[in-house]
Amino acid sequence: MNFLAPGRLLLLIALLVLAGAYVAVQMRRGRYAVRFTNLALLEKVAPVTPGWRRHVPAAAFLLMTGLFVTGFARPATDVRVPREQATIMVAVDVSNSMEATDVRPDRLAAAKRAAGAFLDGLPARFNVGLVAFSGTATVTVPPTTDRAVMRTGIDRLALGPRTAIGEGVIASLEAIAAFGAQYGESAPPGRVVLLSDGTNTAGRTPVEAAERATRARIPVSTIAYGTPDGVFYQNGVAVPVPVDGPALERLAQSTGGRFYEAASGTELRQVYQDIGSSVGYRTERREVWSWFVGAGLLLACVTAAASLLWFSRLP
Repeated sequence: MNFLAPGRLLLLIALLVLAGAYVAVQMRRGRYAVRFTNLALLEKVAPVTPGWRRHVPAAAFLLMTGLFVTGFARPATDVRVPREQATIMVAVDVSNSMEATDVRPDRLAAAKRAAGAFLDGLPARFNVGLVAFSGTATVTVPPTTDRAVMRTGIDRLALGPRTAIGEGVIASLEAIAAFGAQYGESAPPGRVVLLSDGTNTAGRTPVEAAERATRARIPVSTIAYGTPDGVFYQNGVAVPVPVDGPALERLAQSTGGRFYEAASGTELRQVYQDIGSSVGYRTERREVWSWFVGAGLLLACVTAAASLLWFSRLP
């Protein structure tokens, strides 16, 4: 928490002076009472003092004033608020290595299930599109709010040779730009979520794709899924396809996105839930002075009630 008008907090100095004056007055009263040496007579002529209760209204008043001064200084904090709209492209690696069964039942089937769970967790107003990439990249579903179309596109993902991670990112960026052109400067925010398990073997490099994403100010979050021991069979020959996490991590970090690892279908669904949450909200700096003013008003009521109850008068 910080303050948008911190100079106003200097008023707390006056509050400290007031508190010091109150303490001084109470000590002075104590000295006057001691000067009256006939204690027996003092008990008869002086009313019964309320003890510690007489300090409660004063303490509550000082605390109340402190809350009002704090609110006057315009305190602000970061709060998470829902986005009204966003455009998200889900880029899925459909290279042959996705046949590996180290993620049950296989990597592609697990990715499809997780993508479906991701859709379920997104607000209905979000525009979501789908890119499939192997040796090339294709926008199979342009950004849309129609979840049925997206599910059909996910179900139809099919395998192909080679892996073009850079092309998958660039195709996603172009789809977001084309969709946002209709809105002009008020285009909804965009984001790319890319799933892959391998090293780029075709097309433009992830470095070039990251540079374009940075210029467009579109974060690319990447998910590396699979295990170091993954294999798939090509013409009866086992082909090792270890997951390449470092390359995907560099892509995410260089664009301001986040990197995730998912070695199983369960972990992959959890990753999608995390991403869905992060794109579903944005962090805003908001003033929270009303919290302090509300607490001060509540304390004012408590002060008045205590004073009326114990002393039959308002403070």
